[in-house]
Amino acid sequence: MTSLLARRLTVTAVSAAALAALAAPAQAADATTAPAATAPAAATTSDTTGKVDFATWQNDCQSVMDQALPYLKQRIDGAAPGAKQAIVFDIDNTALATDLGFQIPQAANKPVLNVARYAQEHGVALFFVTARPGILEEPTEWNLKYDGYQVSGLYVRGLFDLFKNVADYKTAQRVGIENKGYDIIANIGNSATDLSGGHADRTFKLPDYDGQLS
Repeated sequence: MTSLLARRLTVTAVSAAALAALAAPAQAADATTAPAATAPAAATTSDTTGKVDFATWQNDCQSVMDQALPYLKQRIDGAAPGAKQAIVFDIDNTALATDLGFQIPQAANKPVLNVARYAQEHGVALFFVTARPGILEEPTEWNLKYDGYQVSGLYVRGLFDLFKNVADYKTAQRVGIENKGYDIIANIGNSATDLSGGHADRTFKLPDYDGQLS
């Protein structure tokens, strides 16, 4: 067990420097292309000048999750018996604190984790759609579970996906989740590429501070 853990952490450490280039989302249409009823909730950032710090980021993430949680409670409480509800999360600077407070294993973004825990405790499936390459699938899933996320599905980019538009790739994964019978009641990310393309009842955008966070 010790050697397996060491191997996983080593893979994550060696690959961390490559994540910014490999996982950085391409420019895409704004998420407000979704119907007006599902316009994304977004952070009102408390500091947009200079380099953002961890405390500011956490406060701004919390402001978005303060909008998300009441909505999710309403959707969960109103679900029909047997309904398959799901939330889709981006990973870097959404589910995990990738660019701020970096450590191994990567820490959870606590405001997001708290919302995820409520959802998973009430039967909602959690899916993670990331631009990370497939080589990072195993350590990424381990990291998410280590932090307390129940992973119903993890989607990473295969070799050919690396040459595709990130927004289109992520939309296709949400379509696949819907084809499994799930109603994606929320899609949470920090980039337009995480949220554009529809196939979610509502979107919640965390801050990226004009691209400071991947």
